[in-house]
Amino acid sequence: MPDLHKALGDITSIRRQMAQSTEFRGYGPATLAATGLIAFCAAGIQALWIAVPAHHFASYLTVWIATAIVSAALIGMQMHARTRRIHSGLADEMIRMAVEQFLPSAVAGGLITAVIFAYAPAILWALPGLWQIIFSLGVFSSCRFLPRAMIAAGVWYLFTGLFCLSLADARAFSPWAMGIPYGVGQLLVAGILYFYRREETDEGFE
Repeated sequence: MPDLHKALGDITSIRRQMAQSTEFRGYGPATLAATGLIAFCAAGIQALWIAVPAHHFASYLTVWIATAIVSAALIGMQMHARTRRIHSGLADEMIRMAVEQFLPSAVAGGLITAVIFAYAPAILWALPGLWQIIFSLGVFSSCRFLPRAMIAAGVWYLFTGLFCLSLADARAFSPWAMGIPYGVGQLLVAGILYFYRREETDEGFE
């Protein structure tokens, strides 16, 4: 039995090493582009229904948390189906690896939001910029198993976040301070994946 457990452990280790050296193809360009459009729609909803976000922060938070949940659900469902189809036997390891890259950023963003909302409402204006910077860290973390050009998307989110922080007041609650960074950013991610994989297909890779 000890030999069996060791053999199973070795197999698991080998599968994980294979997953770490394989480019992840579970993100579909069309779904990521759709999340960019969802971000633009959320910005439009905020512009129409929340006239002064600084005075109705709970409503502002609801719009963008709902946007994040819907986008994450779409990506998650499509990622699960696509990974099982493309990566086959490595699907579980690939999905786990993808989640591990973004989970710390998601948890950190949620905790920072809760703490600032509860204990430091005077700096609520900083949240849009912090969200984008934290998201950029998740993108950078994922770059090791995605096309190298994905660094451009991480840089985009980092600099849009820094720009929002530089506003240093309620202007950071503008619907387009979230809509443009995430809308353009997700379209950029989708474009990178689409063109990179089209290049591979043209070269004869599947």
